Amino acid sequence: MNTEQFQVELAEKGINLSHQQMEQFDLYYRLLVEWNEKMNLTAITEKREVYLKHFYDSISAAFYYDYTQQAAVCDVGAGAGFPSLPIKIAFPHLKVTIVDSLNKRISFLNHLAKELRLKDVSFVHDRAETFGKNKEHREQYDVVMARAVARMSVLSELCLPLVKVGGSFIAMKAASAGEELELGKKAIHTLGGKVKEAHAFVLPIEESERNIIIIQKEKPTPKQYPRKPGTPNKMPIE
Repeated sequence: MNTEQFQVELAEKGINLSHQQMEQFDLYYRLLVEWNEKMNLTAITEKREVYLKHFYDSISAAFYYDYTQQAAVCDVGAGAGFPSLPIKIAFPHLKVTIVDSLNKRISFLNHLAKELRLKDVSFVHDRAETFGKNKEHREQYDVVMARAVARMSVLSELCLPLVKVGGSFIAMKAASAGEELELGKKAIHTLGGKVKEAHAFVLPIEESERNIIIIQKEKPTPKQYPRKPGTPNKMPIE
């Protein structure tokens, strides 16, 4: 996907990027490649691939969820900033918090945000399990997102404690999300959530399957969750 296709495809979905926003994506790409030579941020570095599989793919959540209203977004395990920073560029009014367990990635994100002149972004070096116990962040977000971090039963325990009651947890998945969602239903219910919508689509050009799962937070998450770091992965709620 070249830059023109990127802009046209998004415009067809009602997301119109200005010249300044397109310049921000161009700089994002260049900084990603530059820093990737020093540290492992992504296996995808070819420009067309980055625009399709990182930038467009990240923004695809906005095809099914209205980001024009929501203010506070938390991204769990964002790595090089996906999906929340492309969404932030497209919807500049959002307040974005990213939590990641690797400090090197936080350094990259801080530099990136400064270079892109992004406002209302913060980056926290922490494990999701301990971050979710922090009173400043627990149940404080309108939207919590994660893209390909862990299976649904584990991901729900990392993300739902951060969602305010009435807010949404958005999981972005590749193929085979249906089976994963079925196995994750007990965890979602236990943690105060309910599956609201599940959307499957294919990425343009390469036509690989993607899934956007939207979970509504209906009641507070029980205090014992999330459990200690590592526990959700070793002993998922299933």
